[in-house]
Amino acid sequence: MLNEKITVLAHAKLNLYLDIVGTRTDGYHLLETVLQSVDLSDVVEVTAAREGILVSCSNPEIPTGEKNICYKAAKRFAERVGGNFGAAIHIEKRIPDGAGLGGGSADAAAVLYALNELNGLPMRLDELQQLAAEIGADVPFCLFGGLAVCRGIGEVIEPLSPLPERFYLIVKPNFRCPTQKAYQLYDNAPVPAKNTLKAFCNAGSRYPEMLYNVFEEIYGNVEISSIKAKLRETGALGALLTGSGSAVFGVYETAQGAASAASAFPEMFTAVAKPVAAGLAVI
Repeated sequence: MLNEKITVLAHAKLNLYLDIVGTRTDGYHLLETVLQSVDLSDVVEVTAAREGILVSCSNPEIPTGEKNICYKAAKRFAERVGGNFGAAIHIEKRIPDGAGLGGGSADAAAVLYALNELNGLPMRLDELQQLAAEIGADVPFCLFGGLAVCRGIGEVIEPLSPLPERFYLIVKPNFRCPTQKAYQLYDNAPVPAKNTLKAFCNAGSRYPEMLYNVFEEIYGNVEISSIKAKLRETGALGALLTGSGSAVFGVYETAQGAASAASAFPEMFTAVAKPVAAGLAVI
């Protein structure tokens, strides 16, 4: 191994647009989504080890054994590359889980990136992204970062030019929205595809008016609707559920506007975030 330790910022993602446009024969849902990585980040430290995979986390509610997505990422990387090596992985959680912010996927992407660096780049980026797709739908984008349209089950990535600079207030209510349950609700009562991705991508500075997430229609959740309404009352240009939830974000013209709006949600997790460019940040 060329290095002993790498620390990576694992960026959260926001779905600015999310639609389900079909289902594969194996049951996986086909998506059209616009993803934006933001500077709300976990810190993932990967240390080279002679053997074995150890995962630790600052959040005691996150499993640290074989059920952890970072463990899965490290195991699949080792299987693909071959050879006898291990890793000690520590996750400093700053992205709330069960929120639709892609925290677990970002952590897994950080592990793949770090292991590839630690082992002398045995895999090209395209190979790493292919492996990422086998681990989770959002993991390939989290390796890529920036702003992109993602299709299929998340493995088809088309980078987009940056949107006009805006700031996001992320609000997470005190409940989770498990992804598997969200898709089960969709399967029980499918929503017709909206087919407005092209209009969103052509909206330019008007994109906050074009935000869309099919899961809002599936849930019909009163608290989510209430958060969105309050965000607009505090000056948000638009507001939306991200992923399968439960986090909601508002789009603001200034960081000060987003920060001021946070006071409207005193009993919930809030974070002001800004977009980040493509690529992972090593610190």
